[in-house]
Amino acid sequence: MPTVFIFHGWGADPESNWFPWLKEELEKKNYRVFVPAFPNSDFPNLTKWLGEFEKYRKYVDEETIFIGHSLGSSFILHVLQTVDKPIKAAFFVAGFVGPIGDEFDRYIGDISIRSFDWKRIRQKCKKFVIFASDNDPYVPMKKTKELYELLPNSELIIIKGAAHLNAGSSCLTFNELRDAILNLK
Repeated sequence: MPTVFIFHGWGADPESNWFPWLKEELEKKNYRVFVPAFPNSDFPNLTKWLGEFEKYRKYVDEETIFIGHSLGSSFILHVLQTVDKPIKAAFFVAGFVGPIGDEFDRYIGDISIRSFDWKRIRQKCKKFVIFASDNDPYVPMKKTKELYELLPNSELIIIKGAAHLNAGSSCLTFNELRDAILNLK
């Protein structure tokens, strides 16, 4: 049974955005889906988030899929640096790495503004897919392209007019992401 992890971002929780919908959609197709509730998402702390993930580490194997929304995408990078075996795929939704250059940097810095072992990250995941919107008010397109360039051979999918791909932009379902997961080879 393939396992999927959905990692929420700043100010979110497992019931936010399209997470419950995607969890239900994938469970109908016999995926095991975890949506960890990371502590204090308004003031994220990498050590505490990694500590929460430890409860789930035993479920990570070669068929595992990681999905991160916004800051959850940066969290994926930390987890990939620590897994023993390569996972099947990682999906970054409205993802970024490094400072964005606004007031949110003080909240996301512990997770996003760090040095990453890009070689190890690339070795620990077989496929990378990046979903972004052309009008995201929080993650500038240049940050999306930066992540894309750091992950050679990744796939970049731009969704027009979807803002931050979250509930605030009426994104409570996400057919494109569901279909991309179900069509993985």
